[in-house]
Amino acid sequence: MKKFNFKNISILMSILIMVSLFLIGCDKKDSKTDLGSKKEQKTTDSTDTSKSDEKFEDESYIVNANWLKENLKNKEVLVLDARGEKDYNKGHIPGAISVTWQQFSNMEGKPGDEKWGTVLEPKELSQKLAEVGITNDKKIVVYSDTKKGWGEDGRIVWMLRRIGMDKSVMLDGGFNYWKSEGNEISKEAVKPTPSTVDVDSIDNKTNIDTKELSEKLEKVKLIDVRSKKEFDGATDYGEPRGGHIPGAINIEFKEFLNEDGTLKKPSEIKSILDKNVIKKDDEIVTYCTGGIRSAHMQIVLDMMGYNDAKNYDQSFNAWAGDKNLEVKK
Repeated sequence: MKKFNFKNISILMSILIMVSLFLIGCDKKDSKTDLGSKKEQKTTDSTDTSKSDEKFEDESYIVNANWLKENLKNKEVLVLDARGEKDYNKGHIPGAISVTWQQFSNMEGKPGDEKWGTVLEPKELSQKLAEVGITNDKKIVVYSDTKKGWGEDGRIVWMLRRIGMDKSVMLDGGFNYWKSEGNEISKEAVKPTPSTVDVDSIDNKTNIDTKELSEKLEKVKLIDVRSKKEFDGATDYGEPRGGHIPGAINIEFKEFLNEDGTLKKPSEIKSILDKNVIKKDDEIVTYCTGGIRSAHMQIVLDMMGYNDAKNYDQSFNAWAGDKNLEVKK
């Protein structure tokens, strides 16, 4: 009879213990990996538009880069690049169609003429919208260049909202932020699929013209969203006269933006408005040179809950073009 070999048993037990520890370690590692994946998936799927827990009172005007990344291939989403053809051809968000605010506006005549730069009349606007495939049932995401742009995304969304296209939104941070996050860029030009659009009327709730503004100038909080240089009298863009509308407060529209082009937190924007004694129950009018930058600010004010804000889309060009109206320097 063979003797019981304790040495062999000890070796076997050691091997069994090592295998058990290895399996336990692998199980823990896999658990950590699963948790990490779930956390990453939660972040990717988020449609939260802010970088903090703060929310705008109305977040229907904006989506973030993560949301767009997840919805780029959604047939119910139409992406518009408002930077102009030159920048579009250098690279754009995949699937985006190149547009400009000018193609939806009256560009006849010159800056300072009464209707120059204002939104087209319904019939012609319908035709222009149809040419780029815009329809009321799609979510329309508009983006611009937040570093050197004039808030063209805001101008187009402001226009679309006025004709009842309430699913139109701005891309927070625009093209600059999209690119900085390492998202895909394309140089393939996208040919629009024409649609059918019938604009019945244009709502003037968020707009004011020169006549109405001149009649109630002392009753409104007037925000000049141009640069201080323009506010003080520079005429770099062909303005008939330099200066600003009497009583205007100067808050450049980019004061509402972070360095990366995304919108500041609501509390930070409110601080800017509070500093300038602008309240939620004020009737607010924004203006710039041609109603582009001011349209962007009007939308942000709506997002903030300042619901009686209007964009003076004829803006300083028209005001300065009327010699009967006073201009301050």
